[in-house]
Amino acid sequence: MGRVTSNAPTSDRRSLLAGPIIPAIMRLSIPTVLVLVVQTSVGVAETYFVSFLGTDAVAGVTLVFPVLMLMQMMSNGGIGGGTAAAVARAIGAGRRDDADALVWHSVVIAWVFGILFTTLAFSLGSVLYRSMGGEGDALNAALTYSAVVFSGAVPIWVTALLSSALRGAGNPKVPAIVIISGTFILLPLSPALIFGWGPFPNMGVAGGGVAVVVYYLIAALALVSYLRSGRSTLRLRIVRLERRLFSEILGVGLLSAIGTIQVNLSVVFVTAAVGHFGIDALAGYGIASRLDYLQIPVIFGVGTAIVTMVGLNIGAGQVERARRVAWLGAALAFGFSAVVGIVATAWPWVWMRLFTGSVEVVAQGSLYLTTVAPFYPVVAFGLALYFASQGAKRVLLPVLAGTMRMVIAAFIGWATVEWMGADLPTLYAIVALSAIIYGILSTIAVYWPKWEKVELQGGRDREFRYATDGTSKNTSRIAG
Repeated sequence: MGRVTSNAPTSDRRSLLAGPIIPAIMRLSIPTVLVLVVQTSVGVAETYFVSFLGTDAVAGVTLVFPVLMLMQMMSNGGIGGGTAAAVARAIGAGRRDDADALVWHSVVIAWVFGILFTTLAFSLGSVLYRSMGGEGDALNAALTYSAVVFSGAVPIWVTALLSSALRGAGNPKVPAIVIISGTFILLPLSPALIFGWGPFPNMGVAGGGVAVVVYYLIAALALVSYLRSGRSTLRLRIVRLERRLFSEILGVGLLSAIGTIQVNLSVVFVTAAVGHFGIDALAGYGIASRLDYLQIPVIFGVGTAIVTMVGLNIGAGQVERARRVAWLGAALAFGFSAVVGIVATAWPWVWMRLFTGSVEVVAQGSLYLTTVAPFYPVVAFGLALYFASQGAKRVLLPVLAGTMRMVIAAFIGWATVEWMGADLPTLYAIVALSAIIYGILSTIAVYWPKWEKVELQGGRDREFRYATDGTSKNTSRIAG
């Protein structure tokens, strides 16, 4: 079992366990927000470079993009969330040996999932991209780009999980520095390999994929180097693999990964339903719904900070403070999205006209925003509580809340249009209803159930049970 060290907590850890909550959330979230903004910008830049190769190349990369996004969401928000939460709980409980061992276990998990995605991409890629409408040169471009990018799935996963481990330890700055610094390599390397600048070969669409793989390979090596050095309080070292430590990560991570799949399925089904109303409706929805994604860097950044703080406080037995972190963090996310939602509802055309001059497309997109945007803060509140549940290792009910949202928005919404001939306002009203239900169920999922935690320390099995009112009791028994 993990040895409990008696080292005094650092000032950073002490502030997360006892200091003001909102400033701590902001301090932890800002580096992650910057990382996500940079990564989003890099993706846009790569699409820009590929666009010079023609429509087929862009279409091919577009076919691969949802699958790549799914992997990145699973590695960062799914299994990565489980990694951050597990490390945070271990450090909060003073189990430094377990915290270090979790890093090695996360590397093993990264290799397994990386190889799995590589295998699936090579074996099922052709079928998948054809089913998404790929054909001819666009399909060839998709298969080429997919083969290159997913050959580097392992370093992508390693980067994500090591970054998550450091964030769980309260150190989001190093992952931010590594990933942002890597963009100075990726941005010139991508067009150099695509177009064959200087000594680089002209690789076409494959060059963009090679640049992405090189970017993540360097990032993974930099994070490994840092975690192996004496500068990091969290250490990467090879240890004996233990089922209980895999369970600490995957017990949260696998359920969270299912949550990311649900989000992607919802987008697919709602998009398919909107497609029944013509190209203007589809274009309007596509532009308007981009505002949904624009909020992700901030909400995810706040969410990862909540995971760390809740995990640390749960590990330290401070359930009342952990709950305060959850509610205050959710309120912070609610406030941010409320501002976005109010502006989008009152002046939807401001956003729409940034992308199109078509009166009909603007009208179609404005319909979506005026119907759905008022409920942005409800979704943000629920997502923040989902992250809090990761930290508390109580993620099942929030994931089921996401399942209900998917059933209502995707399946019921799509079926209502497909089989009952519902109009577009009705579809968007169903999507809005799914947001309300999600927010209510997520709140219940955190407020109602008991939080309980078992720590194994110093040969004793210490069981902490936390009631919904924040009270706790500690019972100890000699381990058999």
